[in-house]
This record gives sequence, structure tokens and C-alpha cells, in this order.
Amino acid sequence: MAKRESTFINMLLVLTLVALIAAGTLGFVYVLTEDAIAEAKIKAQNEAIQSVVPGFDEIRETIVVNPDEGPEDLEIFPAYAGGELVGVAVKSYSMNGFSGHIGVMVGLDLKGNITGYQVLGHKETPGLGSKMGIWFNNADKPGQYVIGRNPGTAKLEVSKDGGEVDAITASTITSRAFLEALNRAHAGFAEKILPELNKSVTTP
Repeated sequence: MAKRESTFINMLLVLTLVALIAAGTLGFVYVLTEDAIAEAKIKAQNEAIQSVVPGFDEIRETIVVNPDEGPEDLEIFPAYAGGELVGVAVKSYSMNGFSGHIGVMVGLDLKGNITGYQVLGHKETPGLGSKMGIWFNNADKPGQYVIGRNPGTAKLEVSKDGGEVDAITASTITSRAFLEALNRAHAGFAEKILPELNKSVTTP
């Protein structure tokens, strides 16, 4: 019995040692790659901003807003050219994709028209929902094209729900979520940017 107990204790010690080594290795790798991962995210974010807002030379201080008290804040990046505000990029999202979270960078001009978008992340079905990156950016398909539309005046919902946008074939859930992200971006713009623009117009 004593021999059996000793073997069990040895096995337990070995397993504990292996677990500690594995945890230590993972922690070490995380520390080594943490800065690189953060830099990659910033680079990807900056590239997304550049792709959705045309003709700017400066991005000023990020504005944080949560227009619908959702689970995430929106980040608004004001874009300036020659010292004048020319548009914004809004880091938006939806939690209602077929596979959950969808992140979208949305560009808006000073009237709230969509100037561009870039999908930042998703887990939608390849070949179906994943097509949102190009589906809503096809100028040859006016029914699904969202560039130039204004979520404040147009009904950016899928046609099945009475809206003005053709959903991705066989991916209505993804389409709804994507359009929700666009509308949420505009809501953030309307809450934080539009009042300031209107104030500057009315101020003598």
C-alpha cells in the first residue's frame, strides 16, 4: 500500500510540475508578443480609418460614446484636413451576427452619409455571411450598395423587414447585424458630432 501511495504522489507532483511549466511558458510567450499584438491592432485600425474616410491629414482625439447603452462603447475618430473637420470614422459593432460579434469601421461625412466601411472582425459562415465585406460595397448592385446612403434618412434595414437594402443571399441574420452596426455608428455620430456641427452653423 505504501508503494502505491508513493507512486500516486509522484504522479501528482509530475503533473503539477508540468502544469506550472506550461503556464509559465504561455505567460512568457504572452509577454513577448503582447506589444507586437497591440501594434498590429493599432496598425489595422489606422488602415481601416484611412480606407473609410477620404482626404484627411490628421486624426484628432478619440471620442467615446454609447448611444444605446449597449455592451460596448463606440469609438469616433474625427478626421481633419487643413485644420477643418471633413468626416469621422466610427468603430461600431453588432452582437447579433449568425455567430455573434461583428466589428465594423464606418466612415461618415459631415452630413452623416456613409463614405466607406471595413469589416474589422467576425466569425460568420465562409462564403455566406463572410461576404458582407464586399456585398454592401458593390456599386453595380444598387439594392445592396450602402455607400452614400445616410442611416439618418434612409431605412438601412433588410428588405425582408421593410427596409431598403437587399440582404446577402441565404444570410439574412448576418445582413441584419451588419446594418445594425452601420445604424449604431450613425447614432453615435448624431449624438456627439452632429450637435457640434449644427452649433457651429447657427453661431453668428
